[in-house]
Amino acid sequence: MNETLQVLRERRSIRRYKPEQLREEDLAPILEAGTWAPTAKNLQDCVMVVVQDPETITHMSAINAEIMGKPGTDPFFGAPTVVVVLADGTQANWIQDGSLVMGNLMTAAAAMGIGSCWINRAMEFFDRPEGKALLAKWGLPETYRGVGNCILGYPDGPAPAAKPRKEGWILRP
Repeated sequence: MNETLQVLRERRSIRRYKPEQLREEDLAPILEAGTWAPTAKNLQDCVMVVVQDPETITHMSAINAEIMGKPGTDPFFGAPTVVVVLADGTQANWIQDGSLVMGNLMTAAAAMGIGSCWINRAMEFFDRPEGKALLAKWGLPETYRGVGNCILGYPDGPAPAAKPRKEGWILRP
């Protein structure tokens, strides 16, 4: 089977991470893969903010947990790196563009044996005052909207088993 198709088939969302930080030689190619995601009209209007500071990750995780109605939990599952994918909300295809970046990040991570998982609620987080404050801290305009948080790290244990694919996924009328 083609190597790319094999990676797509075997990629899983990882929810248990070793505490050690990703090595730069492992992280850099994953981030580069994000830059190669297609964007509408080739506007390349997305930004990836690499968060590795434990204090910021804890802050973001706590608010994420609050938004999902589960305070006191860690929706980032102890991952040592969070890549926040943001896109210019004034552009018509900002969600689609950012989603493709997220897909590239997770696929590249899987190809390198790095765990990843898409964590939702970035949109809600960056629409709140706490999110706007982080945008300002990072030098980004308030027009940027959260698409997703791609958590990354070295898996702590085996990947979950694949679930069978549903019937009727592909139609050929």
